[in-house]
Order: sequence, then structure tokens, then C-alpha cells
Amino acid sequence: MRNFLICACAGIALVPFQFAPNGYRAGGGETQKGFSLNGSPQPVGTPQAHVSFALQAPPKGKNGETRHSTNGSAQPDLKQTLESKVRAEWSAFKNKDKRAYSEFLADDFVAVEADNQGERNKWHVLREVESSVVYDYMLAVFRVVPLGPDAAFITYEASLQFPPKAQVRFERIYIGEVWVKRGGQWKALHYQETRVR
Repeated sequence: MRNFLICACAGIALVPFQFAPNGYRAGGGETQKGFSLNGSPQPVGTPQAHVSFALQAPPKGKNGETRHSTNGSAQPDLKQTLESKVRAEWSAFKNKDKRAYSEFLADDFVAVEADNQGERNKWHVLREVESSVVYDYMLAVFRVVPLGPDAAFITYEASLQFPPKAQVRFERIYIGEVWVKRGGQWKALHYQETRVR
């Protein structure tokens, strides 16, 4: 089914048609032309690419029964594992536990926060842990998309609360993180946040 969806999306994206009838005349009396994928002129209405695909039947087992992928059962385990890692990562950050927070980050970790300060590497982020003003937080709406056996993309929403005398008391952000498995351990590789109003 996944192959079918990928092919369908590719077919839609790669089959540009112009739907005006052949010989359609523009205001100046000239026939309007389109362009093919290689840049040569084509009359309007000429298909510029053709992609065909077929729905593939699921693989069959030894006795002819349909085999189902085991990826579905791995997904909940991966989601639970990574969600607990993200929650522990946030706890270490809130508690200003630099050493514990560092354990969750890959050495080539990069963060892009919503403060318009640009990229921060692991060492820059670790220096910021000590000056954190996150008073409380709530994490919700976790989604995990496997990118392979050793990588996953995680999105979630964070509602942050700052100290009572802070200029901004509350903030809501959407976060996307890429986690990778290195040396048998899941580590955050990339963090990107977007402020929500």
C-alpha cells in the first residue's frame, strides 16, 4: 500500500499537463506554446511526461497466505521510547541538569529556536541550560515518523510557563526533532521550534 501511495504521489507530481485545447489562440493570434521537460517548445495540450504504475499485491508466505509487515508493531514501541526520551530531555533542561541534558544530544546536534538567533550547536545549547527561565511546561500531541531503522522525526507541542515576574508568562511552540540511533543509544540530532500565537 505504501508503494502505491508513493507512486501515486510521484505520478501526480511528475505528470504536468496543460489543459487548454490544442491550437488555442492567444490575443495576438499566435498559437500558445508550452515547454517539455527538456525545454523544447510543445503545443498546449501535449502531455509532457508519462508515468504509469500498478498496485502491487502484498507478498505471499510459504503456503500462499498474505504476509503482513511487522513494522506496525515496532511503531508504538518507537513512539513510546522516543516520547519518554523527549520528556526526560525536557525535565533535565527545566532542572538545569547540564550533564543529564548533554546525554540526550548527539555531538553534532544543531538547534534552531524561535528567537531568531540562528543555529546553535550542542556546546552553545549546553551553556544556555544554566540560564533557562522555563518555570513549567506541558508536552502534548506527539507524532513519530520512522526515517529508517536508526532515525526518526518527532513532532510535538510544548506549552511553556515562565516565572511570575517574567515579561512573557506563557508561550506555545511546535517542535520538530530528528533523533538518530548511535552506538545503540537514541540521540537528538536536530531541534527546530516554531512559535504559535
